[in-house]
Amino acid sequence: MRLAFYKGRRSGFAGLFDTAVRWWTRGPYSHVELVFPDGIAASSSNRDGGVRFKRIDFAADRWDFVEIGGDEAAAEAWFDAHYGAGYDYLGLFGFVWRPEAGDNRRWFCSEAIAAALGYRDPWRFCPNTLAVVTGRAVVP
Repeated sequence: MRLAFYKGRRSGFAGLFDTAVRWWTRGPYSHVELVFPDGIAASSSNRDGGVRFKRIDFAADRWDFVEIGGDEAAAEAWFDAHYGAGYDYLGLFGFVWRPEAGDNRRWFCSEAIAAALGYRDPWRFCPNTLAVVTGRAVVP
């Protein structure tokens, strides 16, 4: 498996959203995908309504990749079990203020991936934090 970290630039509201995530989390990435060996990606996306699987054309100039270990079957099972769960917009505010762990019925991208990989307290992971802990060096 590998992680794909989005560093591309988009226009419009999506671009503003990406810029805000990068600025607040102090890193170059605004989104992350878990990519299985068959090329299918899994994540939670506000554009797609939440947790999903998707085939993505990963343009090399917009994505950085890191190979990871982990239990592929368990990660796929997590995404199967949570498929269709909503996108966690309120969870994003958790990087500003979070009195508790959040809503386990909604997920943002890095939170879903951290949960699928079995990380403790997955709500603590933004794309840039996930990049650091999985070996992708991020320099602010």
